[in-house]
Amino acid sequence: MLRIVTLLSTALATAPALAEMADVIELGPRPYYLIDRMVESPLKDQLAACMGQEPKRTLFSIGHRGAPMQFPEHTVESNVAAARMGAGILECDVTFTSDLELVCRHAQNDLHTTTNILATPLAETCVTPFTPADGDSPAAAECRTSELTLAEFRTLTPKMDAANRAATTVEGYLDGTAGWRTDLYAGEPTGIMTHAESIALFKSLGAKFTPELKTPSVEMPFNGFTQQDYAQKLVDEYKAAGIPASDVWLQSFNLEDIRYWIEAEPEFGAQAVYLMDEYNIDGYSPMDAATWPNTMAELKAMGINYIAPPTWMLVTTSEDDGIVPSTLALEAKDAGLKIITWTIERSGPLAAGGGWYYQSISDLTTSDGVMYELIDVLAQDVGVEGIFSDWPATVTYYASCMGLD
Repeated sequence: MLRIVTLLSTALATAPALAEMADVIELGPRPYYLIDRMVESPLKDQLAACMGQEPKRTLFSIGHRGAPMQFPEHTVESNVAAARMGAGILECDVTFTSDLELVCRHAQNDLHTTTNILATPLAETCVTPFTPADGDSPAAAECRTSELTLAEFRTLTPKMDAANRAATTVEGYLDGTAGWRTDLYAGEPTGIMTHAESIALFKSLGAKFTPELKTPSVEMPFNGFTQQDYAQKLVDEYKAAGIPASDVWLQSFNLEDIRYWIEAEPEFGAQAVYLMDEYNIDGYSPMDAATWPNTMAELKAMGINYIAPPTWMLVTTSEDDGIVPSTLALEAKDAGLKIITWTIERSGPLAAGGGWYYQSISDLTTSDGVMYELIDVLAQDVGVEGIFSDWPATVTYYASCMGLD
């Protein structure tokens, strides 16, 4: 724990210097790599003409758990990397420990894939102990933050989010990082954080905030902690840190969380972001409003100002025009809803279609060069306010080139 506290203290001590150098952003080679792979087009010419520009920090570029394409997510290092790539907004996904402290973790039950818990004595707290792969049955485990105190949580070492489901040992299970990611920056103990610590770090980096209230894996109330207590505690930690509501975009997939914030904390609720997971509904299609549980106008009438569907829900393809806005995107714009979307740079190379995030345009995703075509449609035609990315330099480059704030 001393190592983690020291690392966070060091980051907080040095990060103000980074904030003072907010106009000095390091993008690295990836944006140029993507541009080089684009087909010849006016967009490619425009992006290529910006090579050598001085990029800027932008709210359009949102660090998705930091920069987890190469750094363990929700760590000090991951978020410092995202800030150095120009992300103007950083994310802490929020869950809670057994003593009801808020911590940054993508899910309440992801410790078996995002930390070394299975290789520590705390493995005995896992609700599903490690079970090796056997024949057609994959390896399995489930470990929750809600089974640990904050002090126990702090002893864990984060790692790249991955698991080898074919493994027969804990060591093999923990060694599952995808080939297009890397363990290069996961070799030493890294900065695991509480939510309050993330606020201090992000502020020192000159970034704004988009915490996501994660759906609990346990039945609520938990130890007397209700869902509303949980939603309120999230807001209270920004108030305690003196962060203005205008700098915070609260997120949740739970519509009732959004409605609670709108009613109980209207200043924060005005920028609360409804994360859309309607794709889990049988028969749902972003191209057919008859399949939606709520129209875009109905969401707006609830007081919601921001929605955040995944990228594929906002686009489709046209034989004549290539990538174009979906029906959902057009109706959201007509209803006056602001849109944020997720997640660029999360699928590895696009030559094989891009997977889940590109499913609505998979017939066009034959090269990494399509990345900027998609970003351009999201920005110019859909009109998104910001894009989450696992490698923010890609979005920062586009926003800087196009003059987006």
